[in-house]
Amino acid sequence: MTADEALEQLLREAHPVDHTERCPLTTALGRVLAEPLTAPHPLPPTDNSAMDGYALCHRDLSPSAPTTLLVTQRIAAGDLPQPLITKSAARIFTGAPLPSGADTIIPQEQCTANDERVTVNATARRGQHVRRAGEDIEQGALFMTAGTRLQPQAMGLIGANGIASITVFRRLKVALLSTGNELLMPGHNLQAGKRYNANHFTLTGLLQALGCEIIDLGTLPDKLSITRKALKAAATQADIIISSGGVSIGEEDHIKNAIEQLGRLEIWKLNIKPGKPLAFGEISSKPFFGLPGNPVSLFVTFCLFARPFILRMQGIENVQPQTIKMRAQFSHTGKGTRQEYVRSRMATTAEGSAVTTFGKQGSGVLHSTVWANSLTIIPPATTINPGDTVEVIPFNELIT
Repeated sequence: MTADEALEQLLREAHPVDHTERCPLTTALGRVLAEPLTAPHPLPPTDNSAMDGYALCHRDLSPSAPTTLLVTQRIAAGDLPQPLITKSAARIFTGAPLPSGADTIIPQEQCTANDERVTVNATARRGQHVRRAGEDIEQGALFMTAGTRLQPQAMGLIGANGIASITVFRRLKVALLSTGNELLMPGHNLQAGKRYNANHFTLTGLLQALGCEIIDLGTLPDKLSITRKALKAAATQADIIISSGGVSIGEEDHIKNAIEQLGRLEIWKLNIKPGKPLAFGEISSKPFFGLPGNPVSLFVTFCLFARPFILRMQGIENVQPQTIKMRAQFSHTGKGTRQEYVRSRMATTAEGSAVTTFGKQGSGVLHSTVWANSLTIIPPATTINPGDTVEVIPFNELIT
């Protein structure tokens, strides 16, 4: 199964949550808007100055010589200006409202002034350096659609419209569990035959970045009755269940048997590298993901498959990561039929922007994901030479 085929099938089963809640704008970062927003007033609400300088009427300027005008008022941001007297100017500051009768701003650097008069020493274009009311957003205009995941700049735009609280989809609850008698949590002494549960923390961070509420089921021992009980309980609390360690047919892997007893399970063999095994199913109508145990495989499959699924459940329509074309600064000999997602770093060099790859690309080399800032996509059986154009997914499209 190709990556595109797997994602298409997954998204057919991803349905947005139907519960919403009111959210103060101050805590809206990462939340998903559940209502369209229209502007209650123009933005900006009034004509205002884009510069520190002098507001005047353009027709009062001489086209061929410096013009001296009487300064009749001083206007700062937040002031209520008086109408401008004919053949006068107003001292004005950035963001201050334009007085009626004025249509042009002269930057202070182009003027000679004292407390009473100002001489304009440069030619000016009528309307220059004036921000018109509604030039950003007109009153009544739709400025944000439902399904928008709120970033800081979106919060600023909502605040600029005077909106203090918004309706958002509720946070998804994700049950997170690991299986394996060999796993230890950090803080315990490392013992023979044991290893620390890195995947738990990778997934915790990825889910937190998506604004999910995590139900931590911890590490389950390799015992069917305990696994079955934990999964059944998780399905009553969570919207999605995610297991790190994947699902195999080994004698000590009880996830597969437990899920098949409680619901349905499919094990897909994806033609991607890393991340060939991926399990997907449901327990009591709650989606289940079984991600690979190798740490890089887990990272890649979460970013490519679980993340878009979660985004769709959060109410977001466009869930595909954006890719960019870059010049390769590496060599790669393609083998086999699997599409590769190699850990890579985008950088600007003397020759322009280029992407290079981490030296060790094994699915257990977790350090590669910290060094990298992107995944470079290499189609099956494709050889890459320095200078070739490659397709790259920046990490800011995958982990934020």
